[in-house]
Amino acid sequence: MKSKIAILGAAGGIGRILTKMAIESHWQVIALDLPETLASHPPPSEVEVAEVDVFKPKSIEAAFAKLGKLDGFVNLAGFMSPHRPLAETPLEDFDEVVTGNLRGAFLSCNAALPLLRQRRGAIVNVASGLGAHARPGFGPYSAAKAGMISLTKTLALEAAPDIRVNAIGPSAVNTAFLRGGEGRTETEALPLDLDSIARATPLGRLATPEDLAGPILFLLGKDAQFITGQVLWINGGSYMP
Repeated sequence: MKSKIAILGAAGGIGRILTKMAIESHWQVIALDLPETLASHPPPSEVEVAEVDVFKPKSIEAAFAKLGKLDGFVNLAGFMSPHRPLAETPLEDFDEVVTGNLRGAFLSCNAALPLLRQRRGAIVNVASGLGAHARPGFGPYSAAKAGMISLTKTLALEAAPDIRVNAIGPSAVNTAFLRGGEGRTETEALPLDLDSIARATPLGRLATPEDLAGPILFLLGKDAQFITGQVLWINGGSYMP
């Protein structure tokens, strides 16, 4: 029997590659995402689909009630507000980003825990390098991702020894997310000089979805059975805590 993984945000740029690589690694995949995102980027035919909106607790509850026992859960859901200083950030923008990223992680991880416990499964939260290495203009997103890292560590302690909980902290990933996002929000492209970022990265390029998918699958798998409460920084050497 194949191990079963649920991927929240499976129809996004990283999620589509993670789904593909998980299938190739013989995982049974369940794709969770917004209805419109699943419609615009349908998963492969062998993938089970569940519609969910992380802003709606009842939507999360209903989606996870259909999943059955899980061996792994990946939380990829996330989005940014427009790039501006915190002092110029409207309260509704701050609340929206923190709710969608941090509260969404809280609700979805809690919904996944009972489904993972019997199979001694694992959770991987996709945080961000900005959660530890803050940069101007990304205040709400940085705060939300920092909270997600703390949430990951607390869950790792509370869910042990039955469930492992880790996170990855990527740098900028070359997807549509950098050009205004896809899925729930379509905003202006972020004011980033991607060529300069690539040149300043020791490994000389931006991250790709494949760079994240491999480490996520590692953290879910048997080779990481003694790893919990950790953040794996995936950034080409640009940030070394």
